Amino acid sequence: MRVWVDLTNSPHVLVLRPVIAALRARGVEVEVTARDFAQTLALCRRFGIEHTPIGAHAGRGVPGKATGLARRSQALRRWARARPRFDLALGHGSNDVTVAAAALGVPSSTMFDYEWATLQHQVNCRLARAVVVPDAIPPERLDRYGARGKLGRYPGLKEEYYLADFEPDAAVLDELGLDATRPLAVVRTPPAVSLYHRFENPLFHAVLERLRGGQAVVLPRTHEQEAELRTAGGFVVPEGAIDAQSLIAFADVVISAGGTMNREAVALGTPVYTVFEGRLGAVDERLLAEGRLRQLRSAAEVELRKRPAGQGAERIRRDPGLLADLLLSPVFAGTRA
Repeated sequence: MRVWVDLTNSPHVLVLRPVIAALRARGVEVEVTARDFAQTLALCRRFGIEHTPIGAHAGRGVPGKATGLARRSQALRRWARARPRFDLALGHGSNDVTVAAAALGVPSSTMFDYEWATLQHQVNCRLARAVVVPDAIPPERLDRYGARGKLGRYPGLKEEYYLADFEPDAAVLDELGLDATRPLAVVRTPPAVSLYHRFENPLFHAVLERLRGGQAVVLPRTHEQEAELRTAGGFVVPEGAIDAQSLIAFADVVISAGGTMNREAVALGTPVYTVFEGRLGAVDERLLAEGRLRQLRSAAEVELRKRPAGQGAERIRRDPGLLADLLLSPVFAGTRA
């Protein structure tokens, strides 16, 4: 069997790394394509994932996304046509591979864990034969995307699967010149590129100002954000891809305007705040209700202090083979209801 995996953003490398390993352990031939965006290619290299770089991010807004989808899906089709036929294509929220696979007559599976990315899901859920999501998302929220009858639902967080074999490595602290005896904050920027040298999320901007000068590592999403942070000064800004999961595990607090890093902190037992301003998804709704994730309302709530050694929630480790089973369902047993 031949499976095509497409990676379009940094978190997708982490999510699909153990899935790729599980597939190969079963004798499946896997080929990987990757988009040049954020740290996607650097993380592929870091984890030793052989890949073919194809395309780059085409910009913000619907016109930019539409142009990027058209160009990259066409490039993916050309690449795939030059290779032996694939039995399945899959990605984590990759419209590009779903569109390309449909044009080639190759069945596809898609994954995601945030249900309000409307445009993305209208494409993926209608074209894919399997839609793999956490069981926290009510199925009726996905009906309008065309996912009815295609769902493969898994318990827990996707992070509990791809971090199942993870053990933190203190080498990352030395790599970044950090003092293990001082309080450490890890911060992830919002997805949007900033305007006029100020991040668009006012609360996030206030958090940065509160943490400036302390031991705060800020992980930017784009080169523009990296340049802005370096100009501002007062933060540790890594150069290139790092062992972010180990950094999170050793942190005393994590603050993120996105989703993946929040849930990684939850999975690793690190106290975490969200400053996400969009519509909350079912996964975060559940984590907030359980007290495993906290909503930050004011920068004044942030207190950077050392947490006692060993303090943190007990880790939950799950078998990524289950994700592989759900993603392979179009090939073996049809999709799950």
